Amino acid sequence: MTKKVKRQLNDGPKIRREQELVSKMIRIYCKKKHHQKVFCEECQDLNDYARNRLSLCQFGEKKTACAKCPIHCYKRDYRQKIKGIMRFSGPWMLLYHPIESIRHIPLPDKLRK
Repeated sequence: MTKKVKRQLNDGPKIRREQELVSKMIRIYCKKKHHQKVFCEECQDLNDYARNRLSLCQFGEKKTACAKCPIHCYKRDYRQKIKGIMRFSGPWMLLYHPIESIRHIPLPDKLRK
């Protein structure tokens, strides 16, 4: 019998910044693909899911980019959707949110020290 462990929600500055970033990317995608000014139902569901997964990230403030994470916490269908959205929205981020897009680029390990 396994015991469920209740995780504490992360709401530090890095997690909040990541949540805002993923919401901006989903918003760009929804605006361009679904022609909506606000989230459509599908995009709202994905946004809620992504923000929830970030708040439950076991690495917390020490997390890396999700693409480089050793643990994939998204369900397969959500992971495919978010990958497609990031692939589409990434170039648009340079136009709409240039500072956030530059800040999100991961640094090589040599430059972090």
